[in-house]
Amino acid sequence: MISFYPGPSKVHEEIPEYVKYAYRKGILSINHRSAEFMRICERTVALLKEKLDIPQDYKIFFTGSATECWEIIAQSVVSKRSYHIYNGAFGQKWYEYSNRIRSGARQFPFDREELPNVNKYKFGSGDGVICVTHNETSNGTQLPEEFIRDLKDNNPNHLLAVDATSSMAGVALNFELADIWFASVQKCFGLPAGLAVLVCSPKAMEVVEKINDRNFYNSLPFMNDMMEKWQTPFTPNVLNIYLLMRVLENSKPIALVDEKIRKRYRKWVKYFEGKQTLNHLIRNKAAHSFTVLPIAASEAAITKLKRDAKEKGFLLGEGYGDLKSTTFRIANFPALKKKEIEKLKNFLDTY
Repeated sequence: MISFYPGPSKVHEEIPEYVKYAYRKGILSINHRSAEFMRICERTVALLKEKLDIPQDYKIFFTGSATECWEIIAQSVVSKRSYHIYNGAFGQKWYEYSNRIRSGARQFPFDREELPNVNKYKFGSGDGVICVTHNETSNGTQLPEEFIRDLKDNNPNHLLAVDATSSMAGVALNFELADIWFASVQKCFGLPAGLAVLVCSPKAMEVVEKINDRNFYNSLPFMNDMMEKWQTPFTPNVLNIYLLMRVLENSKPIALVDEKIRKRYRKWVKYFEGKQTLNHLIRNKAAHSFTVLPIAASEAAITKLKRDAKEKGFLLGEGYGDLKSTTFRIANFPALKKKEIEKLKNFLDTY
């Protein structure tokens, strides 16, 4: 079965060998306070900065999921207000999580066919956290880099937090444009689920230390204290951190990965432009995600296609939420091989 599901998705083909090696070397059983784990942790952080072009003065933390990062930000970074700009289900869920913890959360939804007008989002001279989803997995849209840059310029006193779950490690991100970035690893990183990467700027860490929330196991000040020793305050997913290190060791620089992903994306768009019964859900190409392609058709066609695909050995992503019955989604993640994509296209040629 070849998984084109947009998370959890296909893992890198080297993962089984890395797991076997970790078992043979006893890495699956090491103590997370041991010198061996601390070396793995330090090495993984260094590789993340090197391969993804993360600034050296940014802090990196490991969490269990992107959802946990929503909670951490609300607890440890938001003092009163958070402003949530979104056009899909995951951006909305982030707002809902934040609102449960901080009643000052505010939501600003926009249409999925729209590139939001950045001048609508000026939040005054006070402070707060602006929250955006760079790549909305539920509907296959993406915010342009210029929007993130201009949003930050319009609100210099605010922190900017970016959910990059379906783009980090797949497309090049300018980390200096925002204060907080995070992503789960089961998408573009090509790893099993159960780990997320949280990236914080010096400015974000100043706010974290000022608020100094230490009431939870995943409070950022506590996490920062432990990461100074290359440890975590909780027993982490040691195997996945090790696997992340091994994958990064063999990864190309993000600029080259980005080039490959964009090239594949353009080929996919051209392919579906030649189809009559299957069409890209988002008509506005400027809003397209490079890593998640939502494909629309009639409900009957979608039902048959997904059933036939599974019989032929392809796992396609379900449509999300109200799009479930009329769309399917295709992951365009780095772990997928050219030959696998060609096999899927050959299957889709019959529709």
